[in-house]
Amino acid sequence: MCELDTLRDVIRGFSPAWFTVSMGTGIVSMLLYGFPYEWSPLKYIAMGIALLDLLTFVVTLVLFTWRMVQYRDFFNILLHPQMSMSLGAAPMAFTTLITSIVTILAPYEVAWMPTLALVLWCINIVFAVLSFLAIPFLVTSHQKHAFENVNATLLLPVVPTVVTSSAGALVASVHSGTTAVAVVLISYALWAIGVGISLMLLTFYVVRLVLHKLPPPDTIISAFIPLGVLGQASYAIQLMGVQALRVFPDGLSQMTYLGEVLHDLGFFIGFLFWSLAVWWLAHAIYSVLYTRFHGPVPFNLGWWTLIFPTGSFISSSTKLWYLTGYTFFRVLVSIMSVGVITLWIFVTLNTIRYAWTGELLKPINIRHLELHTYSENKDIQNPEQQV
Repeated sequence: MCELDTLRDVIRGFSPAWFTVSMGTGIVSMLLYGFPYEWSPLKYIAMGIALLDLLTFVVTLVLFTWRMVQYRDFFNILLHPQMSMSLGAAPMAFTTLITSIVTILAPYEVAWMPTLALVLWCINIVFAVLSFLAIPFLVTSHQKHAFENVNATLLLPVVPTVVTSSAGALVASVHSGTTAVAVVLISYALWAIGVGISLMLLTFYVVRLVLHKLPPPDTIISAFIPLGVLGQASYAIQLMGVQALRVFPDGLSQMTYLGEVLHDLGFFIGFLFWSLAVWWLAHAIYSVLYTRFHGPVPFNLGWWTLIFPTGSFISSSTKLWYLTGYTFFRVLVSIMSVGVITLWIFVTLNTIRYAWTGELLKPINIRHLELHTYSENKDIQNPEQQV
């Protein structure tokens, strides 16, 4: 047990990885809201969890900002090879709020909702692009990574652009005219950027697995992160195809069949990404079970990377069910949704338990950060000493 003596210890040990709690909570609320077999209480439960997601995000943002203001160590975090990866969770967590706003409020025709969703989405683009540009640059210029220690968290700074593109399709659904066309085009650009780099990193990660085998037990849950990338890629391209069919015939009249082509390609490419995600799902499950068979898998905030990626795969499956009407996808979504919701409850209870005991808020983490950053800065300032 790690006892925290003061609130100062809590703030000092608060990391950006806590945004993954909001990510997982947000995706669960959407899974409940769109559950294939309708039961009216589920909608209200989903709304309640969406409010919990909002509260979680606000509290996390306040505490993390508090840390940044009090200790002024944001630059140190950017240089850390692991903690910096978690910064990508912030825009993804924010995206779940935008998705909830559009999905839940759209049926009630709230007058101010489209404008609010558009403004929030534009803000989120800024942070998603910053994550996408800044952190990978630091990875290649300042941070030190050992190939055998690399895991799938390397994808976290890149995925926000893909997740933001799916939210963009939802935002476009409550707009029309040039606004909707612009949102859809920007969403396609974000999708292409995020998916392209993610596929490169996935290749790099597979090579690491081949040469150095599975990650250690404390990071083995990160094996589910590639599932989130592919699931979101599939989900987003299908959503954007639906909106392209709606807005492009009028918005881009010189390209008569563009909407129909993008709609059909959205389904086909989405299905291909979904198929690839099936392999990653099987591999991730096998990896965790294999590791657990050979020893304990300690609980940490990394367990939240199990919820959002699996939920993304389910969202993709849900969209395939809408487009095809196949019962297979409906049953699959139902079974997996129940499983993810059960896991969410388990992870939430354990998060509360270990946060209360202080295990998830160890200030000692920052000491490692300070030592690591000092060493890196020294190397950067004295490049002639490097071999």
